[in-house]
Amino acid sequence: SGFTWGPTMDDIPIIIKRQLQAEVIGPVFDEMKTQLGQQKAEDILRAAIEKAAITEGQHYAQTKTSPERSPLRNFIELFEQWKAGGALEIDVLHESDDQFDFNVTRCRYAEMYLDMDLGHIGHLLSCHRDGTFCQGFDDRITLQRDQTIMGGASCCTFRYRYKT
Repeated sequence: SGFTWGPTMDDIPIIIKRQLQAEVIGPVFDEMKTQLGQQKAEDILRAAIEKAAITEGQHYAQTKTSPERSPLRNFIELFEQWKAGGALEIDVLHESDDQFDFNVTRCRYAEMYLDMDLGHIGHLLSCHRDGTFCQGFDDRITLQRDQTIMGGASCCTFRYRYKT
């Protein structure tokens, strides 16, 4: 452990983290696209975000879980950080130790990326993280999501399952 001058990254709402990351990643992506082409730039960004999401999931699994709760209950508790500050408005359809189904009816992450003129990579910066985060947090938790607001749908359909 080293010197910290203020709040840790864990204390910052996720939407603020994503905004700060996007401010750096946006220009880097544009330069990669110029030099390497759209597809190669997207492939690199996708791979980097996947690795970062798995690492983030591992970090949260080590620091933000309680042995008294099931893995999916720990995940549900942690999910509050993604909703912080009204970042997501959701309708919970089902919540249990092995199933967490909800729809996102308003996504300020998508709104933020569009406002930053990063709508073309918003799905890579946030949406794509959701399933891979689970791999790092607990690989028995899986996500099925058939549509997203970022992709043009009226809501995002999150269907998490915990398989023992």
